[in-house]
Amino acid sequence: MAKETDLYAPVKAMLEAKGYTVKAEVNGCDVVAAKDGAPTVIVELKLAFTLDLVLQGIQRQSVTDDVYLAVLAPNTATKRKNWRGRQRGYRKLCRMLGLGLMVVDPDSAAARSAEILLDPAPYTPRKDKRRQTRLLTEFVSRDGDPNTGGINRTKIITAYRQDALRCAQALRGRKAKKVADIKATAGVPKAASILQKNHYDWFERTARGVYRLTPTGREGLKKYASILQSLDKIPK
Repeated sequence: MAKETDLYAPVKAMLEAKGYTVKAEVNGCDVVAAKDGAPTVIVELKLAFTLDLVLQGIQRQSVTDDVYLAVLAPNTATKRKNWRGRQRGYRKLCRMLGLGLMVVDPDSAAARSAEILLDPAPYTPRKDKRRQTRLLTEFVSRDGDPNTGGINRTKIITAYRQDALRCAQALRGRKAKKVADIKATAGVPKAASILQKNHYDWFERTARGVYRLTPTGREGLKKYASILQSLDKIPK
């Protein structure tokens, strides 16, 4: 079974090949490398990518900007699969924190048994204007605060669902209605699109521009009765 100390030799060899003088366990740092004319490099070693490792790396940034997190390369099929699924997130986190990342394979006979995946660098987040607009649009369009933060396995009450509920409420009887009447009664400008797309299978078109509520729609009104009570513009 691999130990953290097994990672030291490959990391030391890699840094020495780059012209650094390398020493272990200096003032609590796993690996310290120095070279004339270059910033000091600190490497923290762990068998797996953990929160403790990240916190160690952040702490070392008070000494130097060039801090790397080094983890054991996955050595089984399951671990390699998990690593492939998580590596992108690990790299993104390190990039955001200005940390470097490397993987180490102590059993590899290759010269590059320690591989740098990411060098430390200042991070400036790029804002996604489209996602920002979507976020604010949903925030403003949503009536009240119908959800509880942290919920899972529960349908989120979005502004779209609220409008669909308004349309369903406007059709709560058995009688079919024209889109224009549903739109006016429900107070939903996009009623035509909601009825046509019918994401929740709540509506059925009986004629051109005429819709009625389906049995699924009536169940939806029962299921979300408490949400309906909190909405404004609901027909009484």
